[in-house]
Amino acid sequence: MKRTLVQCVLVAMLFFPSLLPAQEILRGTLKKLDIPGKKVTVEIDGKQREFTLTDDTRVLNSSGKDLAEKLKDFREGSAIMVQPVTRDGKEVLRGIARGDQRGGNEPARKNDGKPVSPDTKSLKPLNELGAAKYQSFEGGFYPGGKNERPKDHEAAGLKMAKQVQPLNAQGQPDPKGKIVLMSVGMSNTSQSSEGFQRELREASNLNPQVQFVNGAQGGMTAAAIQNPDDGGRGKQYWDTVDQRLKQAGVSREQVQVIWIKQADAGPNQGFPKYAQTLQSELARIVQIFPARFPNVKLAYLSSRTYGGYATTGLNPEPYAYESAFSVKWLVEQQISGDKSLNFDPARGEVKAPWLSWGPYLWANGSTKREDGFSYETSDFTPNDGTHQSPSGQRKVGQLLLKFFESDSTTKPWFIKP
Repeated sequence: MKRTLVQCVLVAMLFFPSLLPAQEILRGTLKKLDIPGKKVTVEIDGKQREFTLTDDTRVLNSSGKDLAEKLKDFREGSAIMVQPVTRDGKEVLRGIARGDQRGGNEPARKNDGKPVSPDTKSLKPLNELGAAKYQSFEGGFYPGGKNERPKDHEAAGLKMAKQVQPLNAQGQPDPKGKIVLMSVGMSNTSQSSEGFQRELREASNLNPQVQFVNGAQGGMTAAAIQNPDDGGRGKQYWDTVDQRLKQAGVSREQVQVIWIKQADAGPNQGFPKYAQTLQSELARIVQIFPARFPNVKLAYLSSRTYGGYATTGLNPEPYAYESAFSVKWLVEQQISGDKSLNFDPARGEVKAPWLSWGPYLWANGSTKREDGFSYETSDFTPNDGTHQSPSGQRKVGQLLLKFFESDSTTKPWFIKP
């Protein structure tokens, strides 16, 4: 499931201006439309959900007299947006709209199924770019075009990793407690998290006290979640995170490690402006963690998956590729000693956890990286070429598992003692 900020505001303003932003607007694929039975089935984040239609259900940009007329242009397999509300234990639709609605400066969404990105053959994975430059900015994950953490930052990460231990619900050390690893991000992150969860279930070498919680949510971009006290979508996002922790039987105090994958919808600022904007948003997000999760120690960031198969302007290339610079610059900002990202209590107030690269998820389509990793069109959903299909979720889930099994700062607590 995915929606853009412009779409959410557009639909909410036209449908329910007095309710904005009380109900969440979801984006998915229409799987079944049963008008006589007043039922609609939508695939959201890889799962099918059934909603009830009523005579009061609003249909955006439709002047039909009844549901049949209003929904005559809706086709199974197409992208749609819905706004559900719970009534008498059922999910009832307050509103529904075709997924090609747009507004403002949002990029047009093509319906011909053709990629919207320019040719990406000249792009090199950031780690393979090394000291070479992309539009005058050097590559590599870390300063100097290098892919290894600087010695001091590595040592600090190892020190933090040794402090990760099972905690009880009050955040106190407890040999029977939990180590919560949580994901933060949007729908792509949620899909990746689902792939990771499946890989975790099949792995046999993991610390049984590690518990993964998928905190990522559809439509919740970096811009949307950077302020948990905004009274709107930011508050909604972090309230939902709290709900998911509770459902998992754990608390904020047990969250010690966070994996982040974020982006913004419909980028059009060019490079480096968009990457710099995303960097600032990511900085504000990681600054949320110490107060909200008092025992958080480590945060790992990943940039986007490949966007060259995208058939909409949601987040195509080269923006997907360029999001890696947002992560690179943020980590370097902490490494350089920026006080607003201080993680060391010996140096003053803690403003963020220790930051590092997580798994690098971008590959230039079917062109294999040096490690053999690549994407095929089948790894993304046919409705937008951006969201991951089951095979894409599996691939990214495997990258996540490999990273947490092998990184020097994760093995001490992630692998079975």
